[in-house]
Amino acid sequence: MMQRQGRLTGHAGRPDLSAVPGRALKFRSDKAFQLALRRRVEEYFRASGRRQRDCPEMYLKSAILLGAFAASYGLLVFVAQTWWQGALLAMLLGLVSAGIGFNVQHDGGHQAYSNHPWVNTLTAMTLELLGGSSYLWRWKHGLLHHAYVNVHGHDTDIDLGILGRLSPHQRRLPHHRWQHVYLWAFYGLLPVKWQLVGDFRGLITGRIGGHPVARPRGGELLTFVAGKVVFFAVAFGIPLMIHAAWTVVACYAIAALVAGIVLSVVFQLAHCVGEADFPVPAAATGRVERPWAVHQVETTVDFARRSRVAAWLLGGLNFQIEHHLFPRISHVNYPALATLVEETCREFGIRYAEHRSFGAGLVSHFRWLRRMGMPDPASPASDPVGT
Repeated sequence: MMQRQGRLTGHAGRPDLSAVPGRALKFRSDKAFQLALRRRVEEYFRASGRRQRDCPEMYLKSAILLGAFAASYGLLVFVAQTWWQGALLAMLLGLVSAGIGFNVQHDGGHQAYSNHPWVNTLTAMTLELLGGSSYLWRWKHGLLHHAYVNVHGHDTDIDLGILGRLSPHQRRLPHHRWQHVYLWAFYGLLPVKWQLVGDFRGLITGRIGGHPVARPRGGELLTFVAGKVVFFAVAFGIPLMIHAAWTVVACYAIAALVAGIVLSVVFQLAHCVGEADFPVPAAATGRVERPWAVHQVETTVDFARRSRVAAWLLGGLNFQIEHHLFPRISHVNYPALATLVEETCREFGIRYAEHRSFGAGLVSHFRWLRRMGMPDPASPASDPVGT
């Protein structure tokens, strides 16, 4: 299992495109920006003495979040007596679940938590506790998204099917005119999709968003099955021994919706906004006419960089540019790296975009959804009748 996980990410942080079945998308080979940035980041760690991984503050944060998960779950299942207590605790459980996903699972899944592979594997497997599959997540997010950010037909994270249009290169359908209103509620269904449908479909079909992926085998398959058993026992089995079915389903729905909305919105603010690019590979060569590192910067937007609270709660995902350039460095280092990245971008003439606050990013995403839902006569992908 460790060997396959390592294959998905190269040592420099760029996903290993040789792991993609079929023809991989190519990028321009100029690495001047990437090499200069890497030298500066390496010098920062040498001069500061900070660790790239195994940071003490990460272990403390993980203990706090996992302790909060256990406490909120225990109070919800074994202590709550009224509907309002159950509702509040279910909301808290959803928020804490999102926090574990942002912080513990995300670093572990990117091998950024520790220098020890087994620690990364265990922390990545907190996604199993939340009902997802760490194995399929590595393919969908760690490889397909991180390699091909905002490239239609390659980045599965911007593919909502007929439900929504997030890229100007996707076909517009009539109901997309109202997606800036209705999509927020559907964002809440993300955990439900993982837990009840998407992971099982990926396992059976061996495909994610039309892309073939290797099915889990051996220990990876055992982890998948055991993870689902544990999740269903925690989410439904134990509560049903104490509470009525409608109460259990209602609390599950509240927790899932809260976690889904928070998770989805935070990730959307980084890529599905007007300040992010949506490149199109050249038809003749199948190549994106930018180097890989430049592509990462110009398809990604930071937000609320100066907020320590946002950085702590969101696992550094308000520093998405830094994360996409250095996914194997723990997120607790991103605030310090952001200045280096921005300065290097300025020297190389590369656009570095950020929103000053979470609210500004939220407004930008709302406007992008509305813009993508409106007819665009200049684009064949925006056919107002959806034909």
